Amino acid sequence: MGANILIVDDAAFMRMMVKDILTKNGFTVVGEAENGAIAVDKFVELAPDLVIMDITMPEMDGLQAVREIRKRDPQARVVMCSAMGQQAMVIDAIQSGAKDFIVKPFQADRVVEAVQKALK
Repeated sequence: MGANILIVDDAAFMRMMVKDILTKNGFTVVGEAENGAIAVDKFVELAPDLVIMDITMPEMDGLQAVREIRKRDPQARVVMCSAMGQQAMVIDAIQSGAKDFIVKPFQADRVVEAVQKALK
């Protein structure tokens, strides 16, 4: 357990909520980013085991960021999350290289399950 995780969401309270769920379940949050552009830089700098990424963000959205991260590291593990649980978004996210997709508002056990699944 104890994987290093980068949390990416433009809403600070969402980052805090996810961080709380993860730390209570034995994961280490190594960094946070409020948009995709910062996420790509932090990914390169911190080399986390997993990224939990929102889709809808300013500057660079989550889908673009996943593509950029996977260009740099094809083995990168990313779990997407968004309030928009639309099928097209989910398909886009998975095609962009995401390992799983969580719909907001999330239940703690669903977040932990997605993280564990992505880390296998």
